[in-house]
Amino acid sequence: MLKPRSVLLASVCLLPAVLTPGVFGPGKLLAATLTSGQSQDGTVAGITVTGNARIEPETIQSYMVIQPGDQFSSDKINNSVKTLYATGLFKNVSITRKGNYLVVAVVENPTVDQVYFVGNKTVTDKDAAAAIGLKPRSVFTVAAAEADRRVLLNLYAKKGYYGATVTPNIIKLPDNRVNVVFQCADGTETLISRITFIGNDHFSQGKLREVVSSRQEAWFRFLSSSDQYDSDRVQYDEDLLRQFYLHNGYADFQANSANAELAPDRKSFYLTFNISEGPRYRIGSLTVVSSIRNLSGDKLRGLVPESVGDWFDGTALQEGIAAVSKRAQDMGYAFAQVNPVVKTDPAKKTMSITLNVIEGPKVYIQRIDVIGNTRTEDKVIRRELTLAEGDGYNQTKVDTSQTNLKNLGFFKDEKITTTPGSTPQQVILDTKVTEQATGQFSLGGGYSTSLGALVNAGLSQNNFLGTGVNASINALLAQRGTQINLGVTNPYFLDRNLIAGFDIFRTVTDSYTASAAAFNYSESNLGADVRLGYRFNAHVRQSFTYSLSERNLYAVPSGSSQYVIQEKGVSSLSQISQTLTFDYLDDDLSPTSGPLVTLTTDFAGFGGSAKYVRVTPSISYYIPLERVFGSKQWVLKLSAGAGYLLPIMNYQDRIVDRFFLGGDSLRGFADGGVGPHDVTTGDSLGGKYMYTQSTELHFPLPVSQDLGLEGFVFVDVGSLSGVKPLAGLPVYNSAAPRVGAGVGVSFNTPFGLINLSLAEPVLKQKADQVQQFRVSFGTRF
Repeated sequence: MLKPRSVLLASVCLLPAVLTPGVFGPGKLLAATLTSGQSQDGTVAGITVTGNARIEPETIQSYMVIQPGDQFSSDKINNSVKTLYATGLFKNVSITRKGNYLVVAVVENPTVDQVYFVGNKTVTDKDAAAAIGLKPRSVFTVAAAEADRRVLLNLYAKKGYYGATVTPNIIKLPDNRVNVVFQCADGTETLISRITFIGNDHFSQGKLREVVSSRQEAWFRFLSSSDQYDSDRVQYDEDLLRQFYLHNGYADFQANSANAELAPDRKSFYLTFNISEGPRYRIGSLTVVSSIRNLSGDKLRGLVPESVGDWFDGTALQEGIAAVSKRAQDMGYAFAQVNPVVKTDPAKKTMSITLNVIEGPKVYIQRIDVIGNTRTEDKVIRRELTLAEGDGYNQTKVDTSQTNLKNLGFFKDEKITTTPGSTPQQVILDTKVTEQATGQFSLGGGYSTSLGALVNAGLSQNNFLGTGVNASINALLAQRGTQINLGVTNPYFLDRNLIAGFDIFRTVTDSYTASAAAFNYSESNLGADVRLGYRFNAHVRQSFTYSLSERNLYAVPSGSSQYVIQEKGVSSLSQISQTLTFDYLDDDLSPTSGPLVTLTTDFAGFGGSAKYVRVTPSISYYIPLERVFGSKQWVLKLSAGAGYLLPIMNYQDRIVDRFFLGGDSLRGFADGGVGPHDVTTGDSLGGKYMYTQSTELHFPLPVSQDLGLEGFVFVDVGSLSGVKPLAGLPVYNSAAPRVGAGVGVSFNTPFGLINLSLAEPVLKQKADQVQQFRVSFGTRF
C-alpha cells in the first residue's frame, strides 16, 4: 500500500495533469419516469443491465426492489434506484422502460489501486493506513474519502496538531481504477497557552492550575505532553478538581463545564473551567451504624480518620469507608457493605455523616475470564487476582486485583467488569487487558560526589516470554568506579508464593583518584548470588541469599596505612544472608506515611576466607503533614539504623568486611570520613559498631511542580567505631556521636532523581573528614 517516498513524489507530480476536477462532486441519482404514452399497466418481463464492468448483472438485479413478474410501478423504480445508489458501488444510476423491459444503466465507482500519504511527518504512514477505511481493491466513494479525511485529522488532534490539514485527491488509472493521495500539512503543534478558572473564590488560579493535569505551555515541558490539549485529559481534570475540593471540605462543589477554545491563529488553545465551589463544611456528627449482629458500629468508628469539628475531608471519608469495609470482611462478613448517608446544613455550614454497615446481597463468582492477553500467560494475570472462582463477590478485592494488574506494568489498560452468570446469585468476572511493550533500554549520565562523572546503561525485560519473569543487565561506568550486574527474578517461583532469582556482578571502586579521599586504595568484587524470598502477607516478607564472591584490595600507594597494606590482596566470601521486612508504606516510590522496618543478618563461614556474623537493623517512619500545611509534599521522615560485626572462628575482620560511615549516610562528612582512622596517614579503616539516626523534612518550593523540585532540611547523627589497634600503630577510634545538619534540593528529572545537599558538621571528632556540598543520585528519601 505504501510506496517509497521517491516513487510517491513522482506520482504526486502528475496530479495537476490527471486529477479530474469535480470528482468529489455528488453522483447523479436518476430515475426516469415512464415514457409518455405508456401506462403503469403491465408486468415486467425482464431487466437489462448496461454499463457494468466488474459487477455481475444478477448482483445488481438482487439489490433492486422491482423484479421480473412485478407490476410496473414508478415508486418501485425510484426505490430501486435509491437502493442501488446506497450500495456505494455506483456513481450514477438510471432506470428506463422499453416495452415490457426495464433497462438499468449504471456508472460504477472506481476501485482503489493504492493509497498514498504525502507531507505527513507527525502521523506515520503505518498509523494512517491502519486508521482509514479506504484500502487497495476497495470501492472509492466521495463519502469514504471524506470520512477518512476526518479520521486523519483526529489522529493529528490526538498528537496535539489541531491546525493540520488533510486534502484527499485521486489519480485516475486505466480500467476504472484510482490512486488515492491524502495531501497532509502537519502545521505546528497546538499547545495550551492559557488555563483559566471561573467561579473560584477560595483558591487562586495558580493553585488550581497545579491541581489539574493539563498544563500551560512552557519551555521546560519539552519532554512532556501535558501542555497538549486532550479532551480525555480535560475530563480527568474535572475529576481532579472535584477530588481537590472535596478533600478541602467543599461538599457541594460542581464542575459546571470545561471549554477549550482554539485561538484565532489555530496555534494554541484557551482552556476554561467553570466551577461552583459552594460553602466549606465542618463535621457536625459522624456515626457508624451496623445492622450486622456481633459487629459493633462503635468499634468501627475509630477506623474513620475524621472527628466532630474538623473540616470535612472527602479523601479521609473514603479511606474510612474502605477501612470499615475491610475490617468487616476480615471478620468474616464477606458481603458487608458500607453505605454513607450525608446531610448538609448550608446555613450552619456543617454536615452529618452516617455510615450504615449492612449485609449486602450474597453474590458468588461463577467464572473468571481473562481477555486480551496475546502474550502474557493466563496464570501471570490470575495470580494477581485476590478472588477465585466460587468466592463471594467483593468490590474491595476487585479493586485491589485491578491495582495489582496495573502495578505489573505489563499492560496499557486493565479493567475488571462483571456480567450476569447462569443464576441471579452468580456473576462472571471479565478481566480485560491491553498488552504493551515490556522491554526497556535505558541510557543516562550525570555526576555524583562519590563516583564522579558517570554513564549508565541498562537493558531489561519485565515480562520475559510472557511468564512474568524479570531479566536485566545494567552497567554503570564512572570516574571512580564500575558496576555491572546481570540479574533474573521470578516473582512466583514454581507457581508458588516464592520470589527466586540470581545475580552475576562485578564492581570496581577506585577511591584513590578522589581528592582528599578517605580510601587510598582500589577494591573489586566479582561474584554471584542466588535469592529466594517469601511473602507472608501484603506487608511482611523474608528473603534468603547465598553469595559467593572474590574480593580484591589493590592499587595501594606507597605511604598508605599499614592497616591497608597488610590487607592488600585477594580474599573470598561465602555468605548466607536473610532479610526480614515489615513494609507498611503507602507508596514504594514516593512514600508519605507508614513505617518500614528491616532486619538483615549475614553469616560468612561456609567456605571462603571470611568468617563473621553481621547484623544490620533499620527503621524508617514517614509522617504526612498535609493536614497541617495543606500540601502532600510536606512529609517528615524519621529513620534509624545500626550495624554490628562479630568475627568468629578466630577470624580477624578485614577492611572489606567492615562498615563505613559518611557521605549519604551522614551528610556533612566525606564518604568514609567518620570513624576509625590511622593517626599517621589519616586513612579510613572502617568499624565494627555503627549507629545512625536521621530526621528529614521535605517541603514544596515556590516554583511550578512540573519542574520536579522539592526542598528538604535534615539533621543526621551517627557513630562508627571498633578497630583493634596494631602494636605501634595508633588509631583514632572514638565512639562519640557526630552530627551534621543542612538543607537540600531534590530534582526529579527524566533521567532519575538528583539530590543536592549543603551540610555543616555540627559535631565532629579529630581526623573526621568533612564534605559540605554533595551531589547524589537515588530515591526520594
